[in-house]
Amino acid sequence: MILCAGLGTRLRPLTDVWPKPALPLLGQPLFRYNLALLVRAGCTAVCINTHWLPEEMERTARVECARAGVPLSCALEPVIQGTGGGIRSFRDQLADDDFLVLNGDILFAIELRAIISAHRASKAAATLVLMPMPEGERYAAVEIDASAHVRRIAGLGPGGAQLLPWHFTGVHVMSPRVFDFMTPTGAEDINRDVYVKMIAKGLPVVGHVAQAYWSDLGTPARYLATTADLLFGQVPLDAFPHASPFEGLPKKDNAWVHPRAVLEEDVRIAGPAFIGEGAKVLAGARIGAAVSIGAGATVGAGASVNRSVGMENSEVPARALVEDAVVSGSSTVPARR
Repeated sequence: MILCAGLGTRLRPLTDVWPKPALPLLGQPLFRYNLALLVRAGCTAVCINTHWLPEEMERTARVECARAGVPLSCALEPVIQGTGGGIRSFRDQLADDDFLVLNGDILFAIELRAIISAHRASKAAATLVLMPMPEGERYAAVEIDASAHVRRIAGLGPGGAQLLPWHFTGVHVMSPRVFDFMTPTGAEDINRDVYVKMIAKGLPVVGHVAQAYWSDLGTPARYLATTADLLFGQVPLDAFPHASPFEGLPKKDNAWVHPRAVLEEDVRIAGPAFIGEGAKVLAGARIGAAVSIGAGATVGAGASVNRSVGMENSEVPARALVEDAVVSGSSTVPARR
């Protein structure tokens, strides 16, 4: 299951147009990367929950699942149900065997097969994939004991001595036992509600510490940083088979430029940069480092764009200077938001 119902409030106004998992990332939806991760792990069916911009989220997921040859089930939440409630919607489909759940707003270049094998071998009721806390971030910690059993999540749980805090990546492997600890209706959080009840009853909820590229695209700054990481080759794209944004695109002068993009005279590109299908970079424009110009976007004559993203069908005005920002429509969203 890919969790796709979030509101994306920290990414507005970008999420006024796209739900987070459908957000374009170098010419293709973020959903494509996560679907490729699951298919690589052996998943043969996928389900999603929707709430914010549900028609666009379902349309994107159906296109991508058809592309990957994977059947899709969708559940609309008129009232958002939280991560636990979202998973509960698919009890009938998921209750026969262990299953994977992942947040739809992350990019995580992880090999999941070994984690699935470790989960099965441990006979855990649930396995949370953990990493060291990202520098400068304040995510709620998952605390585990010396045997890797989870004892506290976001300060909730029985606790214990000599616990180590870790960052939860948004990826879990679950057994159907989780459904026994879910309420019949209403919103609930899988971490703070369901797992805490399971731990209190003595069920083994364990942490699996992994090392791999991970990013949460929940703010404009993180979205820009992830775009730059992809362009600079910091993301191992073999983790996402058939989902590389550069597949089939020619690279020239440190830029991947779609054959149907238009670059007028005296355009200069420092790169690394990505210019999408139907994009137009008009005369005398300057494209600097870590720049993505989406499909149908326009960079006006004489404009300069550095460390920024022009979203699909956006417009950078002539002679404008855009740095460390996301351009959506005619709005410029700075990285600090």
